[in-house]
Amino acid sequence: MATDRLTEIVLPGVVQPDGLQVRSGPVPVPGAGQVVIRMEATGVSFAEQQMRRGRYYDQPPFPFVPGYDLVGIVGSAGTGVDAGLAGRRVAVLTKVGGWASHVLVEAADVVPVPDGVAPDEAETVVVNGITAWQMLHRRARVQAGQTVLVHGANGGVGSTLVQLAVLAGARVIGTASPRHHDRLRDLGAVPIDYRADVPAAVRELAPDGVDAVFDHLGMPSVLDSWRLLAPGGTLVAYGSAATRDDTGSKQLPVLKILARTWMWNALPNRRRAGFYNIWAGRGLAKRRFRARLRHDLAAVLQAMAEGHVTPQIAARLPLAEAADALRLAESGTITGKVILTP
Repeated sequence: MATDRLTEIVLPGVVQPDGLQVRSGPVPVPGAGQVVIRMEATGVSFAEQQMRRGRYYDQPPFPFVPGYDLVGIVGSAGTGVDAGLAGRRVAVLTKVGGWASHVLVEAADVVPVPDGVAPDEAETVVVNGITAWQMLHRRARVQAGQTVLVHGANGGVGSTLVQLAVLAGARVIGTASPRHHDRLRDLGAVPIDYRADVPAAVRELAPDGVDAVFDHLGMPSVLDSWRLLAPGGTLVAYGSAATRDDTGSKQLPVLKILARTWMWNALPNRRRAGFYNIWAGRGLAKRRFRARLRHDLAAVLQAMAEGHVTPQIAARLPLAEAADALRLAESGTITGKVILTP
């Protein structure tokens, strides 16, 4: 792929993966406080799967370039940017725009990648790592000796959650297909079949309930997850994967979860629940939001550099094969993240 031209993948509307378009143009020029990153690795997250269906709850209007995050080298910088960033490998959360050979971002949003961590490895823990870290430590405040339940423990966020929870000293129960159970055991989790009677299996392993549940499935799984909490426990919902292929309002599934968590929190039941949104607080306190994001991503990247978090890479495909990458990510047969490279 030529380095002096911009290549990007465009999502033109609600299409099948083959409907993605490849667009070429000039490399963007950074303005004040901005940098252009030469992408080395980006990825396919659940958000892109929803976006192509028009079902991500706050996606931009079509057409747009998807890509929730990326890792790459700072190629050029605008005025007011630290000169030390030039040539550095950095990671950044973008929400959209990451599926491109060159990406223009605010310098204040980038996080240096530690030496010894490869770009595709770092890419597995940008959006996934921030999400897992913040849910574990900022929302549930999991402590050593506690027991947590991770739904979809073989996925990108789930496998990162498992590893960070084990690192924190927690006992982890993870749901997944039986073909992923050996891998979950390797990561330190006790696996259970997601197709079985999950509440019964969890109660057998944790008769007094669990201290935290991380649930991306939506209703009715959230209802079961709430009932599995021990006194003082926390439910963190962070998606509605069960409605991925539904039609109708894309906001309604999230609103239903929000309404239920608000009701639970209003009752004196010694448990709490919430819906996690990685972008919460960005509009009201941007400086604080950025500082928190940089701190948490840096912590996960350092844990990876120290060998506590192992990258879960399902496959690597070139950017031009984004359609195949999206199909693979949507297949439900993989462990970890599908990576796109230049």
